[in-house]
Amino acid sequence: MPMQAHEIEELIRESFPDARITVQGDDGAHFAAEVIDESFRGKNRVQQQRAVFAALKGKMDGPNGEIHALALTTKAPD
Repeated sequence: MPMQAHEIEELIRESFPDARITVQGDDGAHFAAEVIDESFRGKNRVQQQRAVFAALKGKMDGPNGEIHALALTTKAPD
């Protein structure tokens, strides 16, 4: 079953409850997300993005993943 943007936001929010999270996409498979969270301070971009992908709990894993593509922007607050 295709995922909806709000479902992706809910998964990310479980791991980053205080983050500013924006998820866009309406085809059920291709999304763009921005996650801004204090926990990213001092971490490089790869570390930040790995943390977000871990929060998705395997929804992007392999050819049968529910999320086909996620353009991800992560950063600490200004």
